[in-house]
Amino acid sequence: MSLPPLVEPAAELTVDEVRRYSRHLIIPDVGMDGQKRLKNAKVLCVGAGGLGSPALMYLAAAGVGTLGIVEFDEVDESNLQRQIIHSQSDIGRSKAESARDSVLGINPYVNVVLHQERLDSSNVLEIFAQYDLIVDGTDNFATRYLVNDACVLLNKPYVWGSIYRFDGQASVFWSEYGPCYRCLYPEPPPPGMVPSCAEGGVLGVLCASIGSIQVTEAIKVLTGIGDPLVGRLTIYDALEMRYRQVKVRKDPECAVCGKNPTVTELIDYEAFCGVVSEEAQEAAAGSTITPRQLKEWIDAGEKIDIIDVREPNEYEIVSIPGARLIPKNEFLMGNALQDLPQDKRIVLHCKTGVRSAEVLAVLKNAGFADAVHVGGGVIGWVNQIEPEKPVY
Repeated sequence: MSLPPLVEPAAELTVDEVRRYSRHLIIPDVGMDGQKRLKNAKVLCVGAGGLGSPALMYLAAAGVGTLGIVEFDEVDESNLQRQIIHSQSDIGRSKAESARDSVLGINPYVNVVLHQERLDSSNVLEIFAQYDLIVDGTDNFATRYLVNDACVLLNKPYVWGSIYRFDGQASVFWSEYGPCYRCLYPEPPPPGMVPSCAEGGVLGVLCASIGSIQVTEAIKVLTGIGDPLVGRLTIYDALEMRYRQVKVRKDPECAVCGKNPTVTELIDYEAFCGVVSEEAQEAAAGSTITPRQLKEWIDAGEKIDIIDVREPNEYEIVSIPGARLIPKNEFLMGNALQDLPQDKRIVLHCKTGVRSAEVLAVLKNAGFADAVHVGGGVIGWVNQIEPEKPVY
């Protein structure tokens, strides 16, 4: 559907701006009017990571007048494979500050506003109220539902994107004209069912593919050109090089944008999405050891069986000495239980402790009462015991 322009045009473009944006100005659908609207627009990017990097860079190049950046993290070396707004020299720096410097290097006419804080229910409405459009580049379900609900409550449009391994999705959610994210995904998946990019990986260039779609949709919404992805979900399969679209209809029973909404204020989104299931939390209580404790057990010759529940490709990157690999899914399917020793204490670990806690719950229910898992996982082991090994 065609929608009216989201913002009014700025009064004028300077001579320098006309030269800079000339390739936009000669497009009839954009022209001076569209470019003035971009200059007058205020866009907030949630995250300066995989999706936020290309989004911020192309929004800046396009001439969006004010760019806000919500980001509290620091640049890590593992980010550089996909987060192209940061460079080697930025490792250890604030992502928000690194992104700001890159944006201003691309376009010094952009006003960059930093929000160096974790987005949550206490600050999201105040931050979002300052902007016309939100671009969601987050990679966790709790923040996705937070962004959605805040935008619905404020009647703000937002451009959503998601990436995982070789697959990407994108859409525009604007409850005034179409569905919201909850219409598409009413409930988050069970904890641990959908791995994050940190657990499952992502093809670096996929960020550019989906991030560029997000910026294209942002420009269309801001200037009122074309047919934005409102009510449509674009799905991209990089391995097949195939795009397809799915219609998404507004759900009249939606909890937040339906006729009789039950969510009329922001909630506890960490609890709603259950980052770790209740069963896993209960199993881990009193059954979590530190990497140093595990090292002491190994040195003392304790009768333990160390089991790594990550995937084979993760195991190849780095492992704890003496650990054997049995992926998490083997436990969830019940295939691995019969091979576990009865005369040794089971010690589970994964990358950071989330997946091993889920497997620990399975073992506890199967009668392995003394089983434990390593808090912090192999990352904690490397940081505390073998810092010469790589992390990912």
